[in-house]
Amino acid sequence: MDFSKDKFYTNRELSWLQFDKRVLAEAKDKDNPLFERLKFLSITASNLDEFFMVRVASLKDMVSAGYKKRDIAGMTAARQLAMVVEETHKLVDEQYIAYNRSLMPQLAKNGLHIIRHHEDLNKEDAAYVDRYFADNVYPVLTPMAVDSSRPFPLIRNRSLNLGALMKKKNGEGELDFATVQVPSVLSRIVTIPAAEETKVILLEEVIERNIHKLFLNYDIVCSYPFRIMRNADLIIEEDEAEDLLQEIEKQLKQRQWGQVIRLEVEEGIDDRLLKLIRDELEIEQEDIYAIRGPLDLTFLMKMYGLEGFDDLKEHSYLKPQPVPELEDETDMFGRIREGDILMHHPYQTFEPVVNFIRQAAKDPDVLAIKQTLYRVSGNSPIVAALEQAADYGKQVSVLVELKARFDEENNIVWAKKLEKAGCHVIYGLVGLKTHSKITLVVRREEHGIRRYVHLGTGNYNDTTAKLYTDIGLFTCSESIGEDATAVFNMLSGYSEPRNWNKLSLAPLWLKDRFLYLINREKEYALQGRTAHIIAKMNSLCDKEIIEALYAASAAGVKIELIIRGICCLKVGVPGVSENITVRSIVGNYLEHARIFYFENDGKPEYYCSSADWMPRNLDRRVEILFPVEKPQLQEKLRHILDCQLRDTVKASVLQTDGSYEKTGKTNGKAFNSQLYFCMEARDLARAEKDTGNKRIFIPETHHAE
Repeated sequence: MDFSKDKFYTNRELSWLQFDKRVLAEAKDKDNPLFERLKFLSITASNLDEFFMVRVASLKDMVSAGYKKRDIAGMTAARQLAMVVEETHKLVDEQYIAYNRSLMPQLAKNGLHIIRHHEDLNKEDAAYVDRYFADNVYPVLTPMAVDSSRPFPLIRNRSLNLGALMKKKNGEGELDFATVQVPSVLSRIVTIPAAEETKVILLEEVIERNIHKLFLNYDIVCSYPFRIMRNADLIIEEDEAEDLLQEIEKQLKQRQWGQVIRLEVEEGIDDRLLKLIRDELEIEQEDIYAIRGPLDLTFLMKMYGLEGFDDLKEHSYLKPQPVPELEDETDMFGRIREGDILMHHPYQTFEPVVNFIRQAAKDPDVLAIKQTLYRVSGNSPIVAALEQAADYGKQVSVLVELKARFDEENNIVWAKKLEKAGCHVIYGLVGLKTHSKITLVVRREEHGIRRYVHLGTGNYNDTTAKLYTDIGLFTCSESIGEDATAVFNMLSGYSEPRNWNKLSLAPLWLKDRFLYLINREKEYALQGRTAHIIAKMNSLCDKEIIEALYAASAAGVKIELIIRGICCLKVGVPGVSENITVRSIVGNYLEHARIFYFENDGKPEYYCSSADWMPRNLDRRVEILFPVEKPQLQEKLRHILDCQLRDTVKASVLQTDGSYEKTGKTNGKAFNSQLYFCMEARDLARAEKDTGNKRIFIPETHHAE
């Protein structure tokens, strides 16, 4: 059968919108605590912003350029754009139905009142708001009038603004336009003192109530909030750039001038004001979103931080627990020499990774530290440790990926700081993003040089490590150490070894490795032998990989996929994908780990990776696939996969029509894999202490039910 036919594939962008709907479903789910639902709704808004700035922007560029090539599902860019716009309008409507009809009434019942319109303020509250404006807001604002001497101002990407039509007090002349940006340096949530409840009003409403004070010689005819989204996808000519760092700094400034691709306005906006804004921004009618509520729901994440509502938050999930093998972290290298160590974040703490770098920085026997950094936190302890290592005279080489989208500015700061400290800083490879997560520590020991390696599925970001699920591996395997050295030699120069021991790299031959592993299972199935694939990742949209999965399924291979986001594969197609299931887990933590299991005729192989099954990961990035070979660690990975396949609370299963449905309880019981892993990590840490480091543990399976 020809598995390449368009009808066997789902469009990538529409699949992504399905993912954001699954996040929205968590905001609607009344089983979730109320404030957790606010967070999920905020995440849908943040997700949608990035989707527009990158994916919708890309589609618009293709349409403008007359690009005719069809996507994996046989759709032109114009057709994709039309369907995306249609589905996005529906999604935004669903967001505000959830906000207005469900969340707002529930917040009010629980003593939190969000004043929707400033006209609704009582006399006492209005007086407080006016004083707040005069004391805190007025000095910060920059009102911008537009006339023959003052052109239409730059409206910054994602900024919230108020647009107004005004008329001179003497009544002469036509209507004039003015705008004022809602300052992001001030809290958007303004708390109004109240005795027995919490009242808040949004900053734009405070400004709108007092906007007449900004234009004293005018009468305000109307004023409404508006917000724009610009094309933020950087176009970097790396081959022609003399200095990549300077080129990216220049492109970051251009982001604020990108084409406007979305305009959000408050529903009911004056038609004259809307026409003026639309004409100035040159935006099409289908790209205007009339919002039935406050613009930019990402403010709900800040609302989560309001005091006094702890009972409306989730407390079942525990803080990251100690890693039993590293309970005593005074000698990380000694612990790693005892055997490979697998960590499951955020259920187990990320702190050992930070301590690994810190100890390496101070250890007089450590000669060199080499690391890749893709995204790091704002005040990264890892970067601080690398600086310290350079101060101690060690060879420190750091690849800082300047092209990490929306972290470019942050990474430029770190790159300059590391260079100043004396580190060798590499900016990445021309035409490729370095997305691999690897650290190499070279240490002088009694019997010669030994290499210690950390490999991970997630970034070296101590903040997101508390929110993202990832796998990390410590090893001093000689073969992996040799490969790690080869990786860094390749990144820092042009050296590529003839042979690799254990690691598989993209874009060299990682895709070929995956295709080989999938096809091997297919051949076993055709021979009537045991064949089974379980793969967990963020996204699946590589056509060659999907074709191989279809062929394996048709041969009888049982394939279980755990894919959080985009999935272009279709399930249940007769003769094609009847043996494939796909589930997506959307929970309190963002599923980020990539784990791959291949049955291999009863000799199972386990791998973890920084890569998803996407063309960008397999063809346009430096990624690493690493094996997990220690039997006890393989058992841990299989346990993680099995638990996620059992999930009946946060898992949604892909249906034959492309929709996703929650699995529902099994045998009357609910199983939440993320909550289970939290409790398991706690019990494992306790058992480690109680048994005197004998590492005896029997998981308490009832915790997540």
